[in-house]
Amino acid sequence: MSRKPRPERDAALEPTELGQIALAEALAKGAQDPVMLQVAEQAGYADLFLVVSGRSERQVKAIAEAVRQGLAEKGRLPLGSEGFKHGQWALIDFGELVVHVFHESARQEYDLEGLWIDAPRVEL
Repeated sequence: MSRKPRPERDAALEPTELGQIALAEALAKGAQDPVMLQVAEQAGYADLFLVVSGRSERQVKAIAEAVRQGLAEKGRLPLGSEGFKHGQWALIDFGELVVHVFHESARQEYDLEGLWIDAPRVEL
């Protein structure tokens, strides 16, 4: 995935608000086990990661598409995305927010929460 320069932030939506909108869209499609991580101190390319799981490849795709569509309706288009075709993991990069939608088995394998163990969790 080629990385576009990080755009100026939209003053209308703070990163946490953006994350809450993405979370609501994901939950509306049945996303499981949501975790939001504050990664600004550890990563210079994002403020928050939202990590959720789906129980099937079809659900992973539906969750990812709902998040992308829901934020597009708020005027926020992703800088990039990948993984939509296979349904094991989808990443949607909105700049300050990166959304990871995993099939539950792939989430255990990649263990992002363990990799980013020092990142504070946002109360959901």
